[in-house]
Amino acid sequence: MNVSDIKTLYRYNDWANALIFTAITKLPEEAVKRDLGGSLPSLRDVVAHNITAEWAWLERWHGVNPTERPSWVTDDVPSLIAHLEEIETKRNRFLESLSDADLPVDRSIVYLSGKPDTQRLQDMLVHVVNHSTYHRGQITLMFRQLGHAPPSTDFVAFRAETR
Repeated sequence: MNVSDIKTLYRYNDWANALIFTAITKLPEEAVKRDLGGSLPSLRDVVAHNITAEWAWLERWHGVNPTERPSWVTDDVPSLIAHLEEIETKRNRFLESLSDADLPVDRSIVYLSGKPDTQRLQDMLVHVVNHSTYHRGQITLMFRQLGHAPPSTDFVAFRAETR
């Protein structure tokens, strides 16, 4: 894996997040906040979790280890999306600063739980995209539970659209 591959994954991640989060903003607010069960019971909760995770990992890559979630995690979906746009801008600047030699370097991090760890930068970068994909899958299920058709966020759909 090289920086070019990582940038492609993040272009996909940004595209897929924008597609599904925009679709959420078109749903009635009651549906967005409805408790559908699970550890992240509502669409709003999944969006908040996903965006908070993107924020936390970016902070770690900059050498800052957050000890708690940001205060804006309680915001509504449109406000959360605005935070995500700021995170994406900062993250894309970070990605632009990388070289292939940076990717296999171990970095010490601390999770929100306080647990320390050491991970290769490239593994952390891939993890964030994989994490977002996992939760977009949950969102897809929630759309169906609410009786709505979710947008397709498959990587091949991204490639077809962005060729």
